[in-house]
Amino acid sequence: MTNTPGPTPRPPTLDHPMFARVKGAFPGAALRGTEFRGMSTLVVEPKDLHRVLSFLKNDPGADFNFLSDVIGIDYLNYPAPQPGRFAVVYNLISFSRDDRFFVKVYLDPSLPTEGIEADPALVLDSACDLWPGAEWPEREVFDMFGVRFTNHPDLRRILTWEDYPAHALRKDYPVRGRGEREAYEIVDRTST
Repeated sequence: MTNTPGPTPRPPTLDHPMFARVKGAFPGAALRGTEFRGMSTLVVEPKDLHRVLSFLKNDPGADFNFLSDVIGIDYLNYPAPQPGRFAVVYNLISFSRDDRFFVKVYLDPSLPTEGIEADPALVLDSACDLWPGAEWPEREVFDMFGVRFTNHPDLRRILTWEDYPAHALRKDYPVRGRGEREAYEIVDRTST
């Protein structure tokens, strides 16, 4: 059996039609586009995020009628420089065209990130009014990374308890925790 190389990946191009469509609809906005392995990502400023998402959902030429996911990323100590420490990515799908498109926004904290203090720089408008399915993924990004979403119908922790002392997926959070496990009350079958 010989080891033959696979197909040569196509070079990154910014040929997704949504780049030009959004640029035409928001001529004054600072927009950037990237493409990696055929997946296109539009990078927007936090102040423009909700308007761009609304356009991508409601414009008949865009028609991204499904929000597949909302994810958070922490770029602390990432080898390549990024425009902000945190990113929130919206994974959009248009069923009518069988098309996927990502929208990314970068955020830079203005406060130390070791605690749970609400950072005014880590705030975005919620997409729940556009896609009700954004409610739980936005709660997860809030819980794990500390990004708050204004106008969210129920912004509270979803994976950790309400008094959890940190945001566990931040890269400056210790892998073994800060003693939370040692403070657990042991509950067994004989406990009442």
